Amino acid sequence: MLQWSNSTDSVNWPELSEMYRLAPLGNKSPGWLETAFSNSMFKFFARENNVLVAAGRAVADGVDCSYICDIAVHPSHQGRGLGREVIGRLVAASEGHRKIILYAVPGKEDFYRRFGFRRMRTAMAIFDNPDQAANNGYTDEA
Repeated sequence: MLQWSNSTDSVNWPELSEMYRLAPLGNKSPGWLETAFSNSMFKFFARENNVLVAAGRAVADGVDCSYICDIAVHPSHQGRGLGREVIGRLVAASEGHRKIILYAVPGKEDFYRRFGFRRMRTAMAIFDNPDQAANNGYTDEA
C-alpha cells in the first residue's frame, strides 16, 4: 500500500537521488535535491514498504504562477499511474494560481495534455549548458 507525504522531514536524499538516476532523469545530487524540494511550495513523495517510489514538486508564489517539475517514478513502479497521481496532486495543490506551468521532457507532451496542459509559444530559457539543452531537444538553437 502506498503512503503519501508532502513533508521533506523524513526524505532520504541519497535515495531520492538514486531514484532520479534510475528513472532515468539525470544525475541530481542529494544536496541539490534537498535544496530544490525544500524551496518548493508543493511537494509529494510516495513510499511503498518504506521504499521511495515517486516524487514531484512545484515552485509557486501563492497567487500567480506554479511551476511543476522534477516528476519521477522508480522504474519498478512505472506504468502503474503513479506519475499521473503525482501530477494530479501537484495540480490540485496549485489550484488558485493564475497559471500552472510544467517543464516536460521532449516527447512527453501528449502525456501532459491529458491534464489540460497546452504548449506555450512564448516560453524562453537560459540554460547553464545551452549546447546540451539544444542537443537534448529543449531549445531550438544553442
